[in-house]
Amino acid sequence: MAEVSRWLLTRDFRLMWWSQVLSQVAEGVSKLALLWFVYAVTGSPLKTTVIGLLLTLPPILFGPFIGVVVDRLPKKAILIGSDLARGVLIGVIPCLVSVEHFTVASLYLLTFLYGVATALFVPTLSSVVPFMVGRPRFTAANALLQSTTSIGIILGPAAGGLGIAFSGSQDVLCVNALTYVASAACLLPIQLHGADGKPTAGLGEGRFLGQVLDGLRWAFLSHRTMLALIILASIYTLGSGAFSTLFPVFGRHLLGLGPVEIGYLWSWLGAGLLLSSFGLIRVSAWDLPRRLVVIMLSCALAGLALIGLTWTQDVWTASLLVVCIGIGFGSWTPIAWGIIQEVAPPRMVGRVMAVYTAVATATSMLGMTLFGWVAESFGSVPSVIGIGVVMGVLAGGTVWFRGRMGGAGVWRKTPEYTHR
Repeated sequence: MAEVSRWLLTRDFRLMWWSQVLSQVAEGVSKLALLWFVYAVTGSPLKTTVIGLLLTLPPILFGPFIGVVVDRLPKKAILIGSDLARGVLIGVIPCLVSVEHFTVASLYLLTFLYGVATALFVPTLSSVVPFMVGRPRFTAANALLQSTTSIGIILGPAAGGLGIAFSGSQDVLCVNALTYVASAACLLPIQLHGADGKPTAGLGEGRFLGQVLDGLRWAFLSHRTMLALIILASIYTLGSGAFSTLFPVFGRHLLGLGPVEIGYLWSWLGAGLLLSSFGLIRVSAWDLPRRLVVIMLSCALAGLALIGLTWTQDVWTASLLVVCIGIGFGSWTPIAWGIIQEVAPPRMVGRVMAVYTAVATATSMLGMTLFGWVAESFGSVPSVIGIGVVMGVLAGGTVWFRGRMGGAGVWRKTPEYTHR
């Protein structure tokens, strides 16, 4: 915690951290409200997963192009604009639409546009880390940023569940717009050190497409380590994306919970993520093999907890298992982002992160569809067990990746690691 305090006393990082707290709380409120609205109206787990699909489709469609935009344009402006756009799309517009016209179809359209704004935000957020901290602290910085996701999961669904119970999904979305505006305001004083994606000469169409191809070539062909990391990320999002999207369905079917109780249970998932984030601060300076051991153990824990979730109907036992699932889910992203930030050239971090995100979200969409269909056709128990098996496969894949790297010495000698 002393290390956490030291990080948060840094002016620019503190402002970024608080902005992310507000943004993630807003996202937690919005996601539960969107999912609950669709499920309450349609009663279909498969149609509920459409919300998750629409949120993940924009990075897949536009990811490589978004990466070039992130690398070339001021990153702070992108972050602020994305927050304001999300507040308008999932806050202001629902306030202006009458109840009889606030249909599932109109909500799907707003969700897709919201996903476009988020697709710009995520790679930009990861690409600003090298402009704020030194390389040995990338994993710690990513873990602290992930801690805001945890706080958002803890506070957002609980607040959203109470709001839905007492007022309704539409009113919750309206009020939530103010949180996005506050998040954007926190970013205004931030200063990023070094080149901040400032435009350079020669922005012609050919040059733009050439930079898109450079990012794809670097991620898939030039560096096999990056390709292996992307494959493992795909396995991770196949399971974690499905579980997060179908969480209200699982809570209702497995435990018979309402929106308030599901909001509280979702908060326990955030508590597990938060514990994982703070724990990762201490491993930031560890070499790659030791960090991969952390991923292996945490993924195995998540897999076992998911399978255990199908064997209980006690809310307190389920809460403990959900905390373990959150711990298991929480180790992957900070470590993987740190590897990319270490490996990729500074001028290309945005493109590599966008490609990484596009592939990972494609498999997340596949997971939502697959496990949503399993839940609707065979029930929630087979769906949850299947997600647990996926996390076990990821643990085994991490063992393979660690063996492929051949130890810390080999990793440090690779051209990718020493590029920066």
